[in-house]
Amino acid sequence: MDLEIAGLPRKFSSGLLQKYDSRNDNLAIYVNGELVSRGQARISVFDSVVQGGDAVWEGLRVYNGRIFALDRHLRRMIDSAHALHFAAIPTVEFIREALFQTLAANEMRDETHVRLTLTRGEKITSGMDPRLNTMGCGLIVLAEWKSPVYPDYIRLVTAAIRRNAPSFLDSKVHHNNLLNNILAKIEANFAGADDALMLDAQGFLAETNATNVFLARDGILYTPHAHACLPGITRGLVLEIAREIGISAVEKNLSLTELYTADEAFTTGTMGELTRVAEVDGRSIRDQAKAEVLTRIAQRFRTRTEAEGEALPF
Repeated sequence: MDLEIAGLPRKFSSGLLQKYDSRNDNLAIYVNGELVSRGQARISVFDSVVQGGDAVWEGLRVYNGRIFALDRHLRRMIDSAHALHFAAIPTVEFIREALFQTLAANEMRDETHVRLTLTRGEKITSGMDPRLNTMGCGLIVLAEWKSPVYPDYIRLVTAAIRRNAPSFLDSKVHHNNLLNNILAKIEANFAGADDALMLDAQGFLAETNATNVFLARDGILYTPHAHACLPGITRGLVLEIAREIGISAVEKNLSLTELYTADEAFTTGTMGELTRVAEVDGRSIRDQAKAEVLTRIAQRFRTRTEAEGEALPF
């Protein structure tokens, strides 16, 4: 597909370019205590997220009038902000109320993705020192009409960019500094793949540029240790579901060869839910065991999204 990028024609896969929903033209967006229109949704150039990507975030989905796994997401957001030593972190109740206000203003009860962003806040002058942040945290609630972003299956290519190790930047902090993931995604785009597979510093599987990774072999489910990958909310739910329905689930160091020769492979994330991987680096994933591990887990996951979550108060 030929597209213009910065004025230069390049040939690359459309990747996971999302279809735009025109209902998003007239969004109400929560920015630091105010609901404003899409065109007026702005933050200060002195905000820490502008100055250094200094913020944490969460992605949420709304199903049938319920926000799925809200408590888990809010706990991770607060924990991430605490780990980064944010001052005056808002309470869970405050964030929940801002979320409800935003969804109500947009009349959203389904087919909705929400991106919550909590910044360290506005600085009195530009600079790296967190002591320059004297105004407390900033909160943005961006809710959009958006279906899960992935097709029925995807193709991955291994990126040269490695996932951060805990010795550099702990992946358990869900931070906004996503440049290594973005660079990996650029590699996938130019390789004609849907997403990039990222390895850790030792060469074991970590995650994709946007999701966690699972594989199944002989009816057993495997996923990388959460050392160099985000311990995703959906990842955790998949591990829970596997054990509930009698599928052995193992966290271990996994090599590329183990992925190439898996019976099944899939990715997990709030935006994409559970998505089958059909190919990695040109190797097709061949379902030789016929155990249908992904199908069984996906059915239970769908049941949970339909029945669980924080009910909207409107």
